[in-house]
Amino acid sequence: MGFGWVLATLIAAAAQTARNATQASLTQAIGTIGATQVRFLFGLPFALVFLALVAGLHGQPVPAVTLKALGFTVLGALSQIAATALMLFIMKSHSFAVTTAWLKTEPVLVALIAAAVLGDPLTPPMLLAIAIATAGVILMSVKPGTGAVLWRDSRPALTGLLAGGLFGLSAIGFRGAIIALPEGDFLIRATTILALGLALQATVLALWLLAFDRTALVASLRAWRPSLGAGFLGAFASQFWFIGFSLTSAANVRTLALVEVIFAQAVARFVFRQRLGPRQMLGMAVVVLGVGLLLRSQP
Repeated sequence: MGFGWVLATLIAAAAQTARNATQASLTQAIGTIGATQVRFLFGLPFALVFLALVAGLHGQPVPAVTLKALGFTVLGALSQIAATALMLFIMKSHSFAVTTAWLKTEPVLVALIAAAVLGDPLTPPMLLAIAIATAGVILMSVKPGTGAVLWRDSRPALTGLLAGGLFGLSAIGFRGAIIALPEGDFLIRATTILALGLALQATVLALWLLAFDRTALVASLRAWRPSLGAGFLGAFASQFWFIGFSLTSAANVRTLALVEVIFAQAVARFVFRQRLGPRQMLGMAVVVLGVGLLLRSQP
């Protein structure tokens, strides 16, 4: 499919930026956990619609889910939930910038783990490009004079690395599930795993909220109108993330996904009229350099 994964990843990053903006208001209204589960619970119906449309218009049956594909999907779904929980835990006691710096080590971890688990190709030029792009994001995230905070206490540092690793593991799990399906083209396989993954995540989080936080669950159901919007954007973004995973390695997708930070900076500048400093501009230039090197390293 050539560079079809590039277009899919860019669409996914743009849609995810819009979803994050939508969820910001939901977080204030129904709390962090309630807003988090919206992307799964309200995204599931849209994923099922996507699957029905792809199967109907594409003329292909939904592929049978093998035990291997199911195992990879469970790995991806639970890793993503756990990573989100750890991210929220860190943000309670540390700045958003420092947390982001740790989380954005994800592409490097994805590249190493995917090479070992899935056999995805990893060449020295690719690894260099991934490291440069990741460094650009960290440069934008960490303000001057706060770099030492990253190392002041090993516990949040290790927790942040663990969260980034789990986000990477979720990408590897979903890609492993897609390529483990025995039949169908890239589109039907990606959409099948999307629907299955969201079904698992919605079930797990609904049971958790029923047991431990019914107030947040009820609040999210009452705010169904904005929740539907966030759910659609989340499912739409995930659809294209998964298409990217079906076409190339998880490391390629998650590295190119760093352009989401640039999209967020653009929203801050042109929508919220927030000025960008030299550090943000330099960081974006480094990200673009890393992404450019990544694309040039492709066979």
